[in-house]
Amino acid sequence: PAGQRRRDRAGEGRQKPALVLLAAAEGNADGLSTHASHITTHVLDAASGRPAEGITVRLEAAPEIAEGTTGQGWSLVASSRTNDDGRVPQLGPETLVPGTYRLVFDTAEYFDRRDTVSFYPEVVIVFRVASAEQHYHVPVLLSPFAYSTYRGS
Repeated sequence: PAGQRRRDRAGEGRQKPALVLLAAAEGNADGLSTHASHITTHVLDAASGRPAEGITVRLEAAPEIAEGTTGQGWSLVASSRTNDDGRVPQLGPETLVPGTYRLVFDTAEYFDRRDTVSFYPEVVIVFRVASAEQHYHVPVLLSPFAYSTYRGS
């Protein structure tokens, strides 16, 4: 019934998300989880016109929803690296409780490997998960001195 679904969804916001690190043990031989990821990302190196391969990406939960925190810091939910196509197709659990999350991209490591001077050592994108049923794709267009992002599909 619709009323029951509404009550169930309302209770979801009070639950704490499980802090899950993706590891080969959880997924297939490639180290990718076999479940559908709630959060995905894609990084394009706009200066070279190529995918940005090998960038470490962390998904973190805000203090108010993170399990095991005292409200003083962000908590790690998952971590991965962009693949050869600049994508992280599996990042985090199948669902996340609604709330505020952020993706942290280690861009210093990426540009250092290319002997490229850059301005931003990391890119941090804070966003809100409004629905546990939706997929969230957060792409990044990256260059040594600028970046942009948008809500992807």
